[in-house]
Amino acid sequence: MIGGGKNAFIGAVHRIAANMDGLIELHCGAFSSNPELSLESGKELGLADDKCYGSYTQMIETEAKLPKNERMDFVSIVTPNHAHFAPAMLALENGFHVILDKPMTLTLAEAKILEQKVKETGLYLCLTHTYSGYPMVKQARNMIAENDFGNIRKIMVEYPQGWLSTNFESGGNKQAAWRTDPSKSGISGCMGDIGTHAAHLSEYISGLKITQLCADINTVVAKRRLDDDGNVLLKFDNGANGILVASQIAAGEENSLKIKVYGEKGGLEWHQMEPNTLVVKWIDSPTQLYRTGNGYLSPIAAFNTRIPSGHPEGYLEAFGNLYKNFALTLQSKLEGKEPTANMLDFPTAKDGVRGMAFIENVIASGKSTQKWTEFKI
Repeated sequence: MIGGGKNAFIGAVHRIAANMDGLIELHCGAFSSNPELSLESGKELGLADDKCYGSYTQMIETEAKLPKNERMDFVSIVTPNHAHFAPAMLALENGFHVILDKPMTLTLAEAKILEQKVKETGLYLCLTHTYSGYPMVKQARNMIAENDFGNIRKIMVEYPQGWLSTNFESGGNKQAAWRTDPSKSGISGCMGDIGTHAAHLSEYISGLKITQLCADINTVVAKRRLDDDGNVLLKFDNGANGILVASQIAAGEENSLKIKVYGEKGGLEWHQMEPNTLVVKWIDSPTQLYRTGNGYLSPIAAFNTRIPSGHPEGYLEAFGNLYKNFALTLQSKLEGKEPTANMLDFPTAKDGVRGMAFIENVIASGKSTQKWTEFKI
């Protein structure tokens, strides 16, 4: 692991997710840019002193020199955006697979270089778009792929949060500080942080690709340096249209990600804060509620479900599905077998490039007087 030391939020989430299915063991880490804090963090996690590295460079280069049965198999990078590209490149160059927090890099140019390195090495990169890991998201994707609703016509996705309704970053909150700092977060705040999740979910569930957008991007809180709110009109490659709303100044909201997809014969609706339920609506039949863990669900939904129906499976389990599928893929490769489609169902470098393209296109559109901006990669 790179990053995720003491008092870091997302590192602990990654470790819980990785440990959930007994497939992955924490082998070593460079948990902080501060060598002393990295050592302290690693020891608290039960690692030997010589597996708590002072820098990611030291860790990757040292591990690469060890025999294959003694070194790490992959690296999980859980740092802020600006510290994604360099360690990911170094890991790939030294033969290590990568799990990487989103967005993939600081710029689209970096993302393209990283994607090319993945292709050159033949290694795997998993991007942690957590919401694609939920069983009912996979059920929704499967139903659309099976053409249950006919041609898709409209997609509506919204992601309101309220935690940045005030100038939270000025009070010393680390999460708020780096997310609103252009040098660490990149050219976008809200759209880079949560807008990318909404865009990825719209493409993942529908199987479509965004081709054009028209964005209204706002910075609402005084003295904030990056956007904290935005509304985006979308066009998809089959002619469908869509609406994406992302806001971190929606006071009172928690993490209220929702998506609705409508086709010729019906549609579906999923809410992240009620993740076990998929609402399915028909033009000529009563509305149905599909629930996690039941036998009528698709094989892909069942593959990503751990416990019987009626038991909540949430954010940690969805995160765990990304790690599980990635681990099963690597395990298959180590055994000389081809991974199955279910195993390979995790976001990749290609998704990372599209995410960075979304950020750059949406910010460009927000600054433009043109109605529509072509989605350029």
